Amino acid sequence: MEQYDKRVDAYIEKSAAFAQPILTHLRNLVHQTSPLINETIKWGFPHFDYKGTVCSMAGFKSHCAFGFWKASLMKDPYQVFEKDAMGTTGRIEKIQDLPDPKILTEYILEALKLNEEGTKVKKTITPKAEIPMPAYFADELNKNPKAKQTFEDFSPSHRREYLEWVTSAKTEATKLKRLATTIEWLTEGKSLNWRYQR
Repeated sequence: MEQYDKRVDAYIEKSAAFAQPILTHLRNLVHQTSPLINETIKWGFPHFDYKGTVCSMAGFKSHCAFGFWKASLMKDPYQVFEKDAMGTTGRIEKIQDLPDPKILTEYILEALKLNEEGTKVKKTITPKAEIPMPAYFADELNKNPKAKQTFEDFSPSHRREYLEWVTSAKTEATKLKRLATTIEWLTEGKSLNWRYQR
C-alpha cells in the first residue's frame, strides 16, 4: 500500500464537479496530518489506513461523506459526529460544511492513535425481529411445492429478505409483482440477491 494511490486520483476525477474540491481538501488534510497514513480503495471508495482503517471519504451525486472507522470509540469533543449519516461528519455539500481543519486534524490523530494502540471496535449484533408470514405469501408457497421447499431450506436471513421485500411494497400492484418474482426465483432455487452473489 502506498501513501498515494492512483485509483484515488481517478476516483476524484470521476466525481461530480462540486465534490472534487471537497475530496481533494480531505485527502490533502489527511496526508498533512500524518505521513504514516496510506490510501487505498475499499468497497469502491477511498480509505486512509495505518495499522487498519483510520477514515474514509466518498462522493455522491449531491453530497460527500467523510467518516472515521472507530468513531464509536472517539471522544468527539466538538460534537462533529452525526449518528444517522454514512460518514460520521454528516452530509457535506461544500468545504464550509466540514469542521475546521484544526479540529479534523485532531480527530485524525485520535483515530490514528487508536489504531497504533490496537484498539478494536466491539461488534454488538442485535437480532432482527422476525417478520410474520402473511397468509397471501403462505398461500402462494403452498401452490408451488418447489418454491416452498426452497424457502424452507433457506437460512432465516434469506427467508427474511424475501418476506421483507414483499411486505414492504407500498402499493398492492408492487406487492403482487414482487410476490410473483419471489415464487419464480424460489422455484429456480435463487435467493433474493442472487444477482450479486459470486
